[in-house]
Amino acid sequence: MLLPDSSRNRLIGIGIISCAYFCFAVLDASAKWLVQTLPVTEVVWLRFTIHVLLMMVLMMRTGELKPQRIKAPKLQLLRAVMLSTMTGLNFWALQYLQLAETGSIQFAVPILVALFAAWLLGERLDAGRWIAVLVGFCGVLVILRPGTQGFHPALLLSVTNAVLYALFNLITRKLAASDPPAITNLLSAFGAVVMMAPFALMNWETPPSLQHWAVLLLAGCSGGIGHLCLAHAHRFAPASTLAPFLYQQILFMSLLGFLVFGDVPSSAVLSGAAIVVVSGLYLLWRERRSALG
Repeated sequence: MLLPDSSRNRLIGIGIISCAYFCFAVLDASAKWLVQTLPVTEVVWLRFTIHVLLMMVLMMRTGELKPQRIKAPKLQLLRAVMLSTMTGLNFWALQYLQLAETGSIQFAVPILVALFAAWLLGERLDAGRWIAVLVGFCGVLVILRPGTQGFHPALLLSVTNAVLYALFNLITRKLAASDPPAITNLLSAFGAVVMMAPFALMNWETPPSLQHWAVLLLAGCSGGIGHLCLAHAHRFAPASTLAPFLYQQILFMSLLGFLVFGDVPSSAVLSGAAIVVVSGLYLLWRERRSALG
């Protein structure tokens, strides 16, 4: 339930959403470190297993763990399949790419959401929005640098992940009308655990040190807390207020990439990210203006 709109509540919502995006940056940094020595499927499975255990403890304490509140089981199953697939693609890409590269491509998601909403939901895109979409895709091409030495095939994994994530957002939007966010969060993570278990166990390698177990715990907790913060932030502030703060994640990812891995983003990645961010912010501004009438 959205709390009364006020400056104080908006600031609380912005603070919580900032925590969410920091958690997601920590998750990606942890995953990038882990997949250098452990199979991707194992890291994905353990990340969601820890996520599920954390959510179940929290939801039992708050009384939100009520399976009878599930109204759209087929959409919940589809969302779980997409979540496990997206996470696997992202972690696979992180074996080869900098955090700033994968993060920058993810900023195309709001642009893809606008495009898919027009195509699948019949939402109208005017000339200004179409221009923003096209400019945003040009920014993605600057990051990808196809046909140059800077292009790495793993970038295509991030692009596929971004496309799936945009569709994932549309499914989440539809589920929000029928199922509580906490239930949706838990079910998607639990579905990912079930689906990834055979692949993880088939490729299992025992983590070689306590440090690996600690980073696995960090990945699972940061993912779970990040999704929890994402849901709670929208109780304090409307989506139009929170949406622009998505882009601070590139700062978190670039900083962690430098501190943990010594990575410095290339000028092409920074330039492309700037183009994508400006396009996305323009689309968010147009949506907010439309909502205000």
